[in-house]
Amino acid sequence: MSHETPARDRPLTTALTQAAATAGLAPSVHNSQPWRWTVLPDALELRMVHEPQLAATDPENRLVTLSCGLALHHARVALAAEGWAAQVERLPDPGQLELLARLGRFQQTAADADATRLVQCMRIRQTDRRPVSDERVPDATLDEIVKAAGAQGARLQLLGSDQVVELAAVAAKAAVVAAEEPELREELAYWTSRAGTGVGLPPEVLPEQPPQTTVPGRDFGHPGTLPIGPGHDRAAVYGILWYTEDEPDSWLRAGEGLSAAWLTATRLGVSMVPLSGVVETDGTRQTLRQMLAGLGFPYLAMRLGIADRANAGPPHTPRLPTEQVVDTSAVDAGAR
Repeated sequence: MSHETPARDRPLTTALTQAAATAGLAPSVHNSQPWRWTVLPDALELRMVHEPQLAATDPENRLVTLSCGLALHHARVALAAEGWAAQVERLPDPGQLELLARLGRFQQTAADADATRLVQCMRIRQTDRRPVSDERVPDATLDEIVKAAGAQGARLQLLGSDQVVELAAVAAKAAVVAAEEPELREELAYWTSRAGTGVGLPPEVLPEQPPQTTVPGRDFGHPGTLPIGPGHDRAAVYGILWYTEDEPDSWLRAGEGLSAAWLTATRLGVSMVPLSGVVETDGTRQTLRQMLAGLGFPYLAMRLGIADRANAGPPHTPRLPTEQVVDTSAVDAGAR
């Protein structure tokens, strides 16, 4: 007989600690995991870590903030799955720019079955850089993914065939720029040589050779060990994550929207791969903005498709131990 404590009978601080730990499953730029959580007796705070090894890739912390937004949405969903509703203050203190969000004013509710399914998706979600299969993603499925992003205050624009050709040219140009920038190459080398540290991109998740794709993926500077198969990505769909403003609050919400879209895609059997290289240089980012007809600011491009089921996908990227990203000292002291 199980003696597990029902979720509704667990202390709030236990639920907050578990939600912060679950949020560690979120994807992030170069798997840098640039977030730190503080569990308080009646709140959960999210802070951004300024990574010096991302200074060239992400000088304005746009991608880091986006990554933290992914973790924020993961935590909110994990809390909903345990029957906790929270109010979220984004950028609550102008004097602490690294403090991105505070979750508080918790109320117990019925456990959310949809949130529970999304938590399961967090555990199986992965970034599969292999070419997708020739199976097309149904329009209704794409609509659901776009709506999931929009429900969190982000915008996801799917591209037509002519725009995909333009995106391919932008990605190729971004690769040339990156190859000519020593700082970008050094940072990429750093994040692809962190085996055993809990962060970074191990060789098992990187293609053993450049995939034959319409839009070229990132050149990581050296081959990985992931077999890519013979596919070409003809059935892939590409999109741009964007919003009407280009401020930290918008980047954070865009990350929340990306999390919702990615988890929805996972639930619907769709593979999503972010293409962040195209926004890491000013010139290519401006070209993407022109593709949006100047309506807003691009934060990320992405590829959507049905993964090749004939071959095993990549393993999950490593994660930092919970104790390194979740500070429970404030509630631990109170328990003594």
